[in-house]
Amino acid sequence: MRPAGFSIGRFLGISLVLALPGLLGLVVLTLDDRLAAAPALIAGAAVFAGSACILALFFRDFVRVSSFVDRLIGSGAVSSRPPPLRFELARDFAAQIAWLDREWRERLRQAERRLAASEGLIEAMQDPLLVIGPDRVIRRANATALALYGVRAVGRDLAETLRHPDLLAAVGSAVNGGGERTVQFSQPVPVARTFEARVMPLADAWVDAAHAGQDDPVRGSGALLTLHDISAIKRSEQMRADFVANASHELRTPLSTLIGFIETLRGSAREDSEARERFLSIMEDQANRMSRLVHDLLSLSRIELDEHTRPTGRVDLAGLLNTVVDLLGIRAQEQGIALVLDLAPDLPAVTGDDDQLTQVFQNLVDNAIKYGRTDKDILIRAVTSGVDGRTVSVSVVDRGVGIPRSHLPRLTERFYRVDPARSRAMGGTGLGLAIVKHILTRHAGRLSVDSEPGRGSTFTVHLPAAPDSPAAGPATGPGPVRTLPAEAGLSTGADIKA
Repeated sequence: MRPAGFSIGRFLGISLVLALPGLLGLVVLTLDDRLAAAPALIAGAAVFAGSACILALFFRDFVRVSSFVDRLIGSGAVSSRPPPLRFELARDFAAQIAWLDREWRERLRQAERRLAASEGLIEAMQDPLLVIGPDRVIRRANATALALYGVRAVGRDLAETLRHPDLLAAVGSAVNGGGERTVQFSQPVPVARTFEARVMPLADAWVDAAHAGQDDPVRGSGALLTLHDISAIKRSEQMRADFVANASHELRTPLSTLIGFIETLRGSAREDSEARERFLSIMEDQANRMSRLVHDLLSLSRIELDEHTRPTGRVDLAGLLNTVVDLLGIRAQEQGIALVLDLAPDLPAVTGDDDQLTQVFQNLVDNAIKYGRTDKDILIRAVTSGVDGRTVSVSVVDRGVGIPRSHLPRLTERFYRVDPARSRAMGGTGLGLAIVKHILTRHAGRLSVDSEPGRGSTFTVHLPAAPDSPAAGPATGPGPVRTLPAEAGLSTGADIKA
């Protein structure tokens, strides 16, 4: 390939320049009458032809080197072997070009590897990351940010996506040469979240036209915005604050009652035996309430200590559920409620802590008794579920007043009550389902709740079967049913139905 702008006319011109000293010498000799005109012309032509021949030799190597460079640049050829050349200078020049090409390609490969690694890290980040241009337009977003704000956010002003004034001010400061800043803000939609935004200035930030969403690249100072979701931390902080406030409130009320009655008994009711008996009865109820609250708080603390340590014992759920029915049978009979235990055949054992799982099902059945209706059965059903039958599901079904669906997500929060007055009147502490949740977390289980006001509630515990237990197959059907009638005493035995 001939170099651009190197024409035949230019070649002849350069040849003439090279021959010019000899031609000037011939002209001088001719003017001094030392050389005739005809021989001078012949000699001049010979000098010009010789210069052209010499230049042609160099020119051929030059064209080959130029073609070699064009091939490297234009075609992207991997091979950088220079062509055969006549002159040593041209060969050295081509060799230097080949070396530069190899170095450039190696550095390009290293840069591409680093870029790919950086892109992979950015895309793998669980925190949203946005690159903001000097005009406050979002130029780049990683996969997490795109999932959160959508693909259309790229190429638009940041204010169309995030409208928090402090965040926009921090980005504006970074774009205008300010320092790094951290801003906390909340987003109410589509899901309430709290973010900690870190805004860092980017000097000479630029993105290509595809990322910029514009025709030309954008250059100038920009900002890097990373968002860290601290919603769980904020919720934990709020839960701790609520726990302290609720615990102090739950203790303050019975303590105030006790102090008030003690002062009354020491004063005006000192000689009033009827009032003393009534006050002592109330004081006993309040003391028992505090005792239950302290017991549940201590129990919850003990469970939290080993929540992250998986139990290693083997628990026979069939025997455990029969024990729970026996323990709570008297309370159910006092409410006129029958307990019905429906166990699937060949129910597999689970890996767990016998005492803690007993506490789980005691709490669930106790709640069903408290909020169930007189003369209505409480069904305790245990079946295997899952494709391979490796999950044991135990449901406690009551026919009580039910729970509005708006309350279901908060049932396992500490001290949360759907009906606080009724719960306290029945001796509830508001910690039962919180204890259930923490125990199931330790056992790699989960709790699901289904309820409809006026028709009752179903609390289902899902636990993985023990590894060494034989699989019972998917969704086993009903097995033997044990019914503890509401009017029967425990001493009369159990009524077993096939």
